[in-house]
Amino acid sequence: MSDDTASDRIDQLISALRDENDALRDHAIASLGQTGTDAIPRLIGLMADEDAVIREAATSAVVQIGPAVVEVMLDALRDDEWAVREQAASALGKLRDPRAVEPLVAALKDRDGAVRTAAVWALERIGDSRAVPGLIDALGDSTVREDVARVLKKVGDVRAVEALIDGLLGANWMVRRHAADALGRIGDRRGIGPLIESLKDEDWLVRRNAAESLARLGAAEAIQPLLPLLEDENTMVQETVEAVLASLGWTPAT
Repeated sequence: MSDDTASDRIDQLISALRDENDALRDHAIASLGQTGTDAIPRLIGLMADEDAVIREAATSAVVQIGPAVVEVMLDALRDDEWAVREQAASALGKLRDPRAVEPLVAALKDRDGAVRTAAVWALERIGDSRAVPGLIDALGDSTVREDVARVLKKVGDVRAVEALIDGLLGANWMVRRHAADALGRIGDRRGIGPLIESLKDEDWLVRRNAAESLARLGAAEAIQPLLPLLEDENTMVQETVEAVLASLGWTPAT
């Protein structure tokens, strides 16, 4: 195939990305992925398109090209256009390449909230504990704080424990929920005291998650503080606490 013919073929496929027909668009994405790196400059241009469907289709096509695009996407993560930076972060997450970890951590400080959100999502997909210090810093960012708490829970690194304890005792109820769960999954006994304190949280799911985490940690010292929750206002908390107490070896007095 001549260069002109290849270029025409890319033009046709790019046009098909705008088609209303999902199947045709999917075919174009797959075919662009097979054209190799020739289509990349055009696809990066489309990552800034005003239509989100087109932006995402262009990113999907880039991802289909494979590992050869990683370096180009790392450059795109520093593009002047926020939408290109957002889509580059998304692509790097889908490619799951460890080279992207540090640049994505840097993108957690991007001036645009959509880019920061995409960077958190990408780091979740890659799942590399090198991201933990940057994620901990991002717990202070109200735009991504809730997503970050969820990702820290999944990555599960002991360095996250102190930051999660701070989150558990903080003002944001969604962060408290994630932190109460994460501390049990990470399995660090430094979480026991704060989790016991959280059994009195005003949010029922924080109380329930804290109880489950105390069971995971085998925290027999939590038995007495757990007992009042057998009469919690929320029946799901009551049921969880019954199971937690049984797992910790408590038996009701007859």
